[in-house]
Amino acid sequence: MRLFLFLAIFCLLQPALLGTVPVNLINFHNEATDTTRITELLIEAEKISDPNERIITLAKKFEGTPYVAGTLESNDGEEHLTVNLDELDCTTFVDVVTALAYTAGQHRTSWRDFTAALERLRYRGGEMHGYASRLHYFSDWVVDNTARGNIKEVTNRMPSYKDEIKTLNFMSRNRDKYAALADSATFEKFKSYEIGYRNHMYPVMKSRALSSRDTRSALREGDIVALVTKTQGLDVVHLGFIVKDDKGVPYLLNASSAKGKVIVDEMPLIDRLTRDRSLLGIRIVRLVE
Repeated sequence: MRLFLFLAIFCLLQPALLGTVPVNLINFHNEATDTTRITELLIEAEKISDPNERIITLAKKFEGTPYVAGTLESNDGEEHLTVNLDELDCTTFVDVVTALAYTAGQHRTSWRDFTAALERLRYRGGEMHGYASRLHYFSDWVVDNTARGNIKEVTNRMPSYKDEIKTLNFMSRNRDKYAALADSATFEKFKSYEIGYRNHMYPVMKSRALSSRDTRSALREGDIVALVTKTQGLDVVHLGFIVKDDKGVPYLLNASSAKGKVIVDEMPLIDRLTRDRSLLGIRIVRLVE
C-alpha cells in the first residue's frame, strides 16, 4: 500500500520536477495561444516513434511563420526562457522544433514539459543561469548536448568529411554587437567559456560531397543542418533541417531572413552552398532518444 501511494505521488509530481526555470522567468509571446498550440503539437507528434520523422513533421508545421531576429534578447537585463512560436529566426526555429520533438519522444504532452526540454537543450548543463549560460556557438551547443546524451553529430559518419580547426571568439571580439556583454561580469564569464574553444576541431562536409549519391542517401529528412562559415572566430552562420524531393535531392527547410519566413529553399542545398563563397560546408546533427 505504501509503495502504491509513493508511486502515485511520484507520477503526479514528476512533470513538475523536470524544469528548473521559475514560471515568472518564462517569457511567452502569447501565453494562451502558445501553451494551447504546444499541447496540440505534442499530442500529434507523440504518436511518431522515429525522431527524425517527428522532427520533420513538426518543422513543416511552422512553414510560413514570420522571420524575426533577436527574440531571445531581454530588455530588463535578465535572462528569460523565451517561448515564441509566432516569430522565429534560424536558431529559434531549430531549438523550438527540437525541443518539441524531444518532449514528444519522452511521451510528455504538456507545455511545462516542453519548457523543461527547451531549457535542457538551450542552456549549458540544461539549466538557465544568465545570458552566458545560453549555448550561443553551435559547437558549444553540440559539445554540451552530446555530453548529456541529447544529440549526436553524424558529420564524421558521412562518406566524406574534413576536420576544421578554429578558435571561437567572434562574440567577445565583437562585444559591441551584443548588449548583454556590456555587463563586465557577464562578459568575463562568457569569455571563460570561449577559452574552451581555442583551436577547436570539428568535422565539416564540404559542398562538393553533396554531389555524391552515397552522401545524399546518408542524409535523412529531419537532420539538423548547420552551415559552416569562413568568418574568423565563428563556426556556423545558419541552421535548418534536411528535406528531400521525390528524387532524394536534399533541400534546406529554414527560417529565412531573405524571404522573411520559414520556407523550403527553392534551390537544392548543394546549389546554396556552392553559390555562397563565404561557406565551407555543413555539419549534420541528429536527436538521440
